[in-house]
Amino acid sequence: MRRRVLEYQNAVLRHLAVPGLALLIGLGSALGQSGDTRAQDQSGKPAANSADATKENQRKTDQFVEAAQVINGPAGNPECVWLGRRMVRLMWQDDLDTAFRHLDLYDRFGCPGGHIQATFRCLTRFGAEIDSKVPESLDRHVHACWINPGAQPQAAAAAQPAPPSTAGSAPATSVPAAAPAPAAAPAK
Repeated sequence: MRRRVLEYQNAVLRHLAVPGLALLIGLGSALGQSGDTRAQDQSGKPAANSADATKENQRKTDQFVEAAQVINGPAGNPECVWLGRRMVRLMWQDDLDTAFRHLDLYDRFGCPGGHIQATFRCLTRFGAEIDSKVPESLDRHVHACWINPGAQPQAAAAAQPAPPSTAGSAPATSVPAAAPAPAAAPAK
């Protein structure tokens, strides 16, 4: 009796195994042929992406040219601008280990360490205006502070009281004094 039950189980399993295997093979090939619908939807977007990449590269080049024109000395060199802004961004994001590794390279190019300090000091003044959800916000402020480390936020400049004016004369305007330019770090 036991033998008959085992033979019956084996026969049933064989009859179910063949259609089950065919079903699995069919599902696998059907899924393989359907492809990724997202890849088909993006077929017209590579031209737009290349135009965006070209525009982004042009913007970066313009920023390096602007820094070279505005900043006299090594802080305006493209390698100093690139490494320095990167270090300030890393310091803002609390990635100090990576920032200090970049500092060695920054010093090797002969870039002034004082400009990093002044830029980070400037960035801390703009802390309330930096939106962590918008990546360009931090980059824009880092670049603006790199170009002009003495920059002041608009709210702070507007909050300063204007000196009293005398009657009959033009009102005096308050212009915040720029921070003194940092001294270059000694070469090692």
